[in-house]
Amino acid sequence: MSEQNYAPLLEALKKFKSNRIVPFDVPGHKQGRGNLELSDFLGKQCLAVDVNSSKPLDNLCHPTSVIKEAQQLAAEAFNAKSSFFMVNGTSAAVSAMIMSAVKAGDKIIMPRNVHRSAINALVISGAIPVYVNPGIDKHLGIPLGMSFDDLKNAIDNNPDAKAVFLNNPTYYGVCSDIASIIEYAHSRNMLALCDEAHGTHLYFGENMPLPAMAAGADMSAVSLHKTGGSLTQSSILLSSGTLSDGHIRKIINLTGTTSGSYLLMVSLDISRKNLAVNGKSIFRKVLSLADYAREEINDWGGYHAFADDIRGRYVYDFDRTKLSVHTRSIGLAGIEVYDILRDEYDIQVEFGDLANILAIISMGDSALEIERLVSALQEVKRIYGKKDISDLFDHEYVSPVVAATPQNAFYAEKKYLPLEKSKDYISAEFVMCYPPGIPVLAPGEKITSEIIEYIKYAKEKGCLVLGTEDMAVENINVIA
Repeated sequence: MSEQNYAPLLEALKKFKSNRIVPFDVPGHKQGRGNLELSDFLGKQCLAVDVNSSKPLDNLCHPTSVIKEAQQLAAEAFNAKSSFFMVNGTSAAVSAMIMSAVKAGDKIIMPRNVHRSAINALVISGAIPVYVNPGIDKHLGIPLGMSFDDLKNAIDNNPDAKAVFLNNPTYYGVCSDIASIIEYAHSRNMLALCDEAHGTHLYFGENMPLPAMAAGADMSAVSLHKTGGSLTQSSILLSSGTLSDGHIRKIINLTGTTSGSYLLMVSLDISRKNLAVNGKSIFRKVLSLADYAREEINDWGGYHAFADDIRGRYVYDFDRTKLSVHTRSIGLAGIEVYDILRDEYDIQVEFGDLANILAIISMGDSALEIERLVSALQEVKRIYGKKDISDLFDHEYVSPVVAATPQNAFYAEKKYLPLEKSKDYISAEFVMCYPPGIPVLAPGEKITSEIIEYIKYAKEKGCLVLGTEDMAVENINVIA
């Protein structure tokens, strides 16, 4: 633990500042002196370390000194063999992870409720997805996790697949039995990859679901910025050593920046140190706040703040730091509650979908702020709640009909159609609500009446629907 008290990149940047270097390199703001409004807004301390790669500060594309040391400390903290600092978010980490494991023509088994970054990787690489539909909770209307039996069947029916991809946890907090799935995948000579964008805290808290590296995963993409305290867009890709570090780095550098942000990287270094040293106490408090909020909300009736109570075939475990709240029973779509909380109460939750909201509870939250959220939800129910729910869409997940691979569909000859007239065509682009960024429709999938109805309803309720070339999502590219 003593080594985890050290942040090598932080110390290198402190030394850089104390040396009062005269910069004749980029960035052009020259430690803030060339852009005073930016310097005043972000602070001189911040801009003084928004610097370029140099020998004392190492280079993210080919780390040999302080970045390498910071990455190794992160690997040890997360129980991995290697880690890679990512400065283009976990979206880049997920894409790099998949492209490191599979190439054009290779099969990869994955749940369909993956983030768009996973399907982006298939578009770029030409790998072929074998989608497995997650379980569905009909009351909550949400996709759940993957059952071991469903994954086993997919593996048995596709013995030539090269990898299995899992969410741990899902956006809502649902965890699958990843240890059993990973063990079976390995027994069939398949790599096991995990998207842990929402699972940083699993590595440091107590009484948490099992994190991927402890379960034996070959690689995992982890968003430190979501629940670990680092700056937005900073992330870590973890590796067990099954694939060589050189190969993974080569894949990252295919699309990664050659101008890695030291602000993002040092935030990873500092946050790793904080988590390794203080993580248990931090997440003990987080769990206590989330459990309190859930208990209070459920005591009123109407709302359903769900957690361990939904365990079953498709919910092996639940991440209780996620305050996922079903709103449909009070007559409001989740996105409607989301908008009311923001516009009327100045409370910003993570997202609202068609039937639920999600509030992320993390290290920066206090009991006072939890009370404010809980009280606001009670008022929303009293003032805006409705008894008639007949006009509300009752599910969040639409099972896809796959007709072509993502890459073939994305690059196919296309024609542009009004969404209303696209039924039975094959989509050549994405449609999704953001957040959470899970595609309603991905390239290569058949457009059905249910999908068209879902998109129209989501737009009507105020969801941010995106992914199409048409910014208004009234038209869509389909395979000609």
